[in-house]
Amino acid sequence: MASVQFRRGDTVQPAAPLSKSVIFGTSGLGGVLGWICVHPFNTLAVRMNLSVMSSGGAPPAPFASFASDLIKREGVAGLYAGLGAGCLRQVFYATSRYGLFETFRDALAKYRKTDFAQRFATASVAGGCAALISCPVEVCLVRMSNDASQPEAARRNYKSVFDAGARIATEEGAAAFYRGSQPFVMRAMLVGGTQVATYDQFKQLYGTLGLSGLASPLSSTYARPTH
Repeated sequence: MASVQFRRGDTVQPAAPLSKSVIFGTSGLGGVLGWICVHPFNTLAVRMNLSVMSSGGAPPAPFASFASDLIKREGVAGLYAGLGAGCLRQVFYATSRYGLFETFRDALAKYRKTDFAQRFATASVAGGCAALISCPVEVCLVRMSNDASQPEAARRNYKSVFDAGARIATEEGAAAFYRGSQPFVMRAMLVGGTQVATYDQFKQLYGTLGLSGLASPLSSTYARPTH
C-alpha cells in the first residue's frame, strides 16, 4: 500500500499508509486536471478520424490546418465541446484504474513478492475494469465532441453529459453504451499495463536506491498514468 514518509532528525520515519479513499480520490482529481489540458487534442483526434470516414477514406488535412479550420468555424470553444463528459469520464476511469491497481497489487502482495510481471497483469486487469466502468461516459464524450461537425439536421444538440446519457439510453437502449467496447477495453488494458505498472516499478526502484524523495516525480516523468 502506498505510504508517505517524514524526516525526524536524520532518520526517515514511515508514516501511516494512505487510505483507499485518498488513493482513489487523488487519482480521479489528477485525471480530471490532466484531461482539461488534453481535451482539445482529443476533440481534434475524434473529428479527424470521423472526417476521414465521412469523406470516403480521403487523406485528412494536416493537423495544424484541421485545427485552424475548426477554430475558424466554431471558435476556440469548439475544441472544448464535451469537456464535461471528458471530466466525468476521468472521474470513473482514472479513479478506478489506479485505485483498483493499488487494491489488486496490495492484495497480491499479501501472498508473494510482487514483481514487474505481476504488476503488469494487475494493471492490465485494472485498466480493463476501468474501461468497462467508464464506457458509457466515453460514448457520451465521443457523441458530444463530434456533434457540432454533423449537418444541422443530424445534430443531436446534447445539453450536457447527463442529457446525452439519458437520451442514448432512452432512444437506443443501454446496449448502445457498450457497442464496440472491445477495442476500447483492450486498449485500456495495454495502456494500463504499460503506464501504471512501469510507474509503480520505477517508484519502487528509486526507493531501493535511496531516492525516496524523488520517487514520485521521477517515476511520473517516465510513466505518467493519466490517460
